[in-house]
Amino acid sequence: MFVKVAVPGPFLSPLDYAVPEVLAETGLPVVGGRVWVPFRNKKMIGLVMSLTESTELAAEKIKAIDSVVDEAALFSEAEMHFLRWASHYYHEPIGQVVQTALPKRLRAGESQTVAGVAAWQLTVSGNKAESEIPTNASQQRVVWTFLKQQSGAVTAEDFKLAVPGNWRTPLKRFQQQGWVSEIELPCINAFSAREKLPRPGHILHPPQQAAVDAVLASSGFDAFLLEGVTGSGKTEVYLDIIQSVIAKGQQALVLVPEIGLTPQTVRRFEAFLQTPVAVMHSGLNDKERHCAWYAVKSHQVSVLLGTRSALFTPFANLGVCILDEEHDLSFKQQEGFRYSARDCLVRRAQLQQVPVVLGSATPSIETLHNAQLGRYHHLTLLQRAGAAQMPDIKLLDVRGEPMVAGISDSLQQKMAEHLANGHQVLLFLNRRGFAPVLICHQCGWQAVCEQCDANMTYHQQVNELRCHHCGAQAPAPHSCPSCGADHFASVGVGTEQIQKWVQTHFPQASFLRIDRDTTRLKGQMQALTEQASNGEADILIGTQMLAKGHHFPKVTLVGMLDIDQGLFSCDFRAAERMAQLIVQVSGRSGRGQFAGEVVIQTHHPEHPLLKVLVEKGYPAFAQQALKGRHQAELPPFQYQILLRAEAIDGQLGWLLLNEIKQALNFARMSVLLPPINKQISDLVDEAASQRDAYGQVDLASLEVFGPVSAPMLKRQGRFRYQLLLQGRQRSQLHQWLAEVEGLLYQLPLAKKVRWSIDVDPQEMG
Repeated sequence: MFVKVAVPGPFLSPLDYAVPEVLAETGLPVVGGRVWVPFRNKKMIGLVMSLTESTELAAEKIKAIDSVVDEAALFSEAEMHFLRWASHYYHEPIGQVVQTALPKRLRAGESQTVAGVAAWQLTVSGNKAESEIPTNASQQRVVWTFLKQQSGAVTAEDFKLAVPGNWRTPLKRFQQQGWVSEIELPCINAFSAREKLPRPGHILHPPQQAAVDAVLASSGFDAFLLEGVTGSGKTEVYLDIIQSVIAKGQQALVLVPEIGLTPQTVRRFEAFLQTPVAVMHSGLNDKERHCAWYAVKSHQVSVLLGTRSALFTPFANLGVCILDEEHDLSFKQQEGFRYSARDCLVRRAQLQQVPVVLGSATPSIETLHNAQLGRYHHLTLLQRAGAAQMPDIKLLDVRGEPMVAGISDSLQQKMAEHLANGHQVLLFLNRRGFAPVLICHQCGWQAVCEQCDANMTYHQQVNELRCHHCGAQAPAPHSCPSCGADHFASVGVGTEQIQKWVQTHFPQASFLRIDRDTTRLKGQMQALTEQASNGEADILIGTQMLAKGHHFPKVTLVGMLDIDQGLFSCDFRAAERMAQLIVQVSGRSGRGQFAGEVVIQTHHPEHPLLKVLVEKGYPAFAQQALKGRHQAELPPFQYQILLRAEAIDGQLGWLLLNEIKQALNFARMSVLLPPINKQISDLVDEAASQRDAYGQVDLASLEVFGPVSAPMLKRQGRFRYQLLLQGRQRSQLHQWLAEVEGLLYQLPLAKKVRWSIDVDPQEMG
């Protein structure tokens, strides 16, 4: 018997290993389970993809597996199909896909099970023992009272949060007297000790109820776009759907875009559902991540709430998939295995025959296009929940108007009015630091990053220059390195400068600044957003971290300081992202009992896309953007694959992509023209003979552009180039790349260059 095993490395298909006869007695490998295999001079963990009785390789070349790790599969048949699809669609080695799907501890060969956690509860006699506690044993009485108040068993974490001082000694005494029994709870209880909140009630208005009913009425797979204005109650829809799914004994997978959204969402979900929610994101340690993974797989919890990578977690009985803020760029992995969590979630739901809900106030152009084609059911929530009304959005023409720190006199007057009424003001600028450019006032020298084609951002509070692209840091100079002068000027505005302006012009107002610099430590984001939500600051200053998902009921004025950069970008998606950001940030205004107002400062008030967005709303903007994409033959009317290459040597990346372009052209024109390069033509023939069965390709309808330098040529000391493949038919585009895919791993230059394949790229930088 032989097994095909997915191991980490540049292998487009699993590797063949023999199963030694001794394993027939100790336990054979299972598909979806892990095995230890020899690889070169070391042992590695791999995932068994299939079992077979034969192999095309010579017997003497096949090594035997060392041992079997799992008696039972980690992934179901449908989940294994999903992993294979992801490898195939994103042209990613299957071993790298498996690495993404497994927590670090499982990649190291540890057991998939996780031990439970001790918990304690009062016995029948313990519930009646109050009178037997000595009157001077105050700590015993505190511990007993706490246990009496609980509806279930409590863990050590619960005691630490609620009982000050020594609680273990009284607890041990109670156990000896038979008043307390110890049980084992799932491991998730060791990490999810949170305040037990009462269940909030909510009544769905008719459009919300109609959305819930539509999703629950689906049988098997159905995809739904839930388009609801900010504050319309999309989360209430999610919760009612999940509640019904749990009642049927099934589980729910919910993906959110930012770690910062997770704590507040977890509290809300647990309070409504009255059940623990597993959490999975990059901020967890290895033990916490492993525990969440196992709790979901073993059905110890019914809801998994996570960011992008939670997508690959195996479920015991998946019943629904939900993705909030489906338009968010963070759902696309930008390094390594470059998958789209949104697109993958739809495919997983399809394979596991469950409904999937994509929610957003500003759906992506691609998702709206799918809804228009009938691929997704389009559900809408057009009004805010309760009595809240949509804010009044105005364009403020700042041409010729005096401005200090990027803030006009008109906006300052608006701020004063709202603050005088006891309301909160939010100032939005998507640029942290004090100023993006530091320049010598004498000679014009600028602080540039030596590793990137970019300026260093000046951070005044720490008096440092920082590159926001590679992370390089340096002390701010006391004198100009070029001319020796000591007079510097800062050009442009960042959130630090806004903070300084606020302190000068509104000295009596309290403020909070929320950006990456102020939320570096664990828990800071949650603490700051809670303060903002509770109205503990008069003025909020922030970047896109404040743009979505947060509820600030006292905010009645949002000032957007610099959005014009989105109107004139080399990225065709920039205008769409600008519009989404405007709508999302505007959505923080007027969510409470008072009317909201949004002021957008701009030097281009007559720009047609901006006018459509403000006057007619995001749906009208999206339709106009779709029309423009169709005319320009851009996604979603064309499909794209971007090949990137970067190297310390300034030309190697370009040379590699040029060879790949020759191979692609040769694959398309080989019947008409002699080969340009014999080595490439030989490798193309070999790669084509080894590719998966894609079928015949109409290569004449496909285009290749480049290679060209990336918009930022040099980054982190490497020179970057890219090659764009585009076609009208997705399947044909992938077939074309498959013709030469094996070549990418065989060209000599490929070993000297860092390269990647980005299917459906979301950023062209």
